[in-house]
This record gives sequence, C-alpha cells and structure tokens, in this order.
Amino acid sequence: MNDDGTWSRPCGWVPAVTGARGRDRDDAGRPRQARPRDALGRPLPYGAAGVEPVPEEALPPVETVDLARKLVQEGRPFAAHEVLEARWKAGPDEESDLWQGLAQVCVGLTHAARGNSTGAARLLERGAARVEQYDAGHGPAYGLDLTAVIACAREHAAAER
Repeated sequence: MNDDGTWSRPCGWVPAVTGARGRDRDDAGRPRQARPRDALGRPLPYGAAGVEPVPEEALPPVETVDLARKLVQEGRPFAAHEVLEARWKAGPDEESDLWQGLAQVCVGLTHAARGNSTGAARLLERGAARVEQYDAGHGPAYGLDLTAVIACAREHAAAER
C-alpha cells in the first residue's frame, strides 16, 4: 500500500499476457494475476473494481496469521488462503502441515460461500486433519488455538454435508 492509502503493483510488475495459456506474467516470466478479483476470489473483467490484492510474498508467521484472520473476518477467505499459501511455500518443511491445513480450511470456507457444499466439506476436513497432525507434533502455533481451529473447521464441514 502506498502512503496515500492507494494500492500499486509490486516493483517491476507489468501485466503482460504471454505464454501458451495466456497467463498474466511479470517481466521475469512468473505468473501474476492482473485481473481484479471479487471478495471470494472470482476473477472479474479487466478494468473492473475488485477487492484490494494481498501480498504475494510470504509474510512472517505472526503477520501471516494476523492478516489471514482479518481477511476471514472481512468475508475474504480466498485472500486469506493466498496469504497462508505463500507462508506454506516459503516456510520450513516441519510447519507445512500447519500452513497448508490453514490454507485448505480457508479454501473450504470459500467453497461454502460460493455454494459448493461438497467441496467445502472435503477441504474443511482435509485442512482440519493437517492442522491436527501438525498440532500433535507440538510445533509453534503463532498465537492460534489450534484445537479451536480444528473444531471450528469440522463444525463447518458437518454443516455442509
């Protein structure tokens, strides 16, 4: 975010459609999404007003949790998933079940909000199982009550069945 509260693209990021799939890419060839998104992550037409983008780079663990929590509370579980996924991919292997599980829970919430009950239930349960596996190893929880996260995800999964 800029000092004046507006959003700009990351340095060196120029939307360009390249490659066989016609994906938006930055000048280094990495896939980037230039299309705006709605609150549930669905792409909107180019030029439409969408929700604020989230950082594509991994944040430190506590900042990741804080931002993901805020996004879920704002009704943006898809954006929370993106923040958690960046942490999962950048984090240490021993924490992958935590971050991947939390990301799956957020995708499950996204599916529920989009009306896909079957997908929601499956991803919520998968995410809960991963977080449960991580919790059994007693790794850092970064301020999360993992037992409550697991119970909440399973409660939502049961409601979608």
